Amino acid sequence: MSPELMQFGPLVLITPLLVAMALCDARNLKISNRLVLAMLAAFVFTAPIFLSGHEVAYRAIAGCAVFALGVVGFAFRLWGGGDVKAIAALTLFVPGMSLTLFAFTFSASMALGMMIVLAGRALLGNPQIHWSALRPEAGYPMGVSIAMSGISLPWLAMFLSG
Repeated sequence: MSPELMQFGPLVLITPLLVAMALCDARNLKISNRLVLAMLAAFVFTAPIFLSGHEVAYRAIAGCAVFALGVVGFAFRLWGGGDVKAIAALTLFVPGMSLTLFAFTFSASMALGMMIVLAGRALLGNPQIHWSALRPEAGYPMGVSIAMSGISLPWLAMFLSG
């Protein structure tokens, strides 16, 4: 495996956490703090194995910047608190060389996620359904898009690298 693709190792390892995040947010419209803390713990334990010290520092700076921007968005009620924490934690797993690709992947995941949720609401939505995201009056579960972007990014990067 190339050194560039090796940098995605920690991200691939947290796939089960990302799936749990998407399901939790779709069901309850909340992202569990335990999932975010598990992501942070996974980064602390896997980063020394897969990444250089320079890359860890770069990712930490990117994660803090995303968190700061997210707090501003939260203050203006554009994002939920769990969404801010989750996207900042996920940024720790994105290689510095792939931040632009991640932005595009996240945007595509937002569009796809919205289509899936709207289709689900049209087909299954009613006020009594157990999945909160499928209720007609519910907001969008951003954790679905955050998770989809994290899961798809390594595969997209591998496809693009040849």
